[in-house]
Amino acid sequence: MIQIFNGGDSNAVFDILTGDESWIYCYDPETKRQSAQWVFRFEELPTKEKRGRSVGKKMVASFFGRTGHYATIVLEDQKTVTAEWYTNNCLPLVLKKVREKRPRSRILLHHDNASSHTARRTIDYLVTSDVELLGHPPHSPDLALCDFYLFPKIKEKLRGKLFMNTEEAVGAFQKAVEETPKDEWAKCFSE
Repeated sequence: MIQIFNGGDSNAVFDILTGDESWIYCYDPETKRQSAQWVFRFEELPTKEKRGRSVGKKMVASFFGRTGHYATIVLEDQKTVTAEWYTNNCLPLVLKKVREKRPRSRILLHHDNASSHTARRTIDYLVTSDVELLGHPPHSPDLALCDFYLFPKIKEKLRGKLFMNTEEAVGAFQKAVEETPKDEWAKCFSE
């Protein structure tokens, strides 16, 4: 893919739309690095309570391109992403938003090999919607921009914060995504 897009310098990089799904938790504990504290040798080490992730969680699908974020769609009342939900609820909304921002550009969709992404129903929908699908080699998480860039970066900001309900957690996720500067999105594609 790097050769196809000339290491991110090709204008075709602006046509790429990437997306994936992830869980957003009402409480996701801080990492060891986030909760680290300096103490003097004569001080007692602080007591830390180990808390697991909360039960409250919501699945979101998030899509972005080199110029910024396009859409975050919440998976309502379902626990798994299916090809039916992906083609009926998710992709139509995302493609509409992309075409509003870039009416004349082609759309190159890049997502991982999840079963909802590779199902015949999804492929047929993308063909009829005039969307080109970028291949994703099996077992290559380093090419999934959401997995190595978007979700870790945004979730790092939310770690250690307690949200009262899933709507509040998703709202904080969306706000953090919207506050991400445009140059960060471009940097993701160049890396």
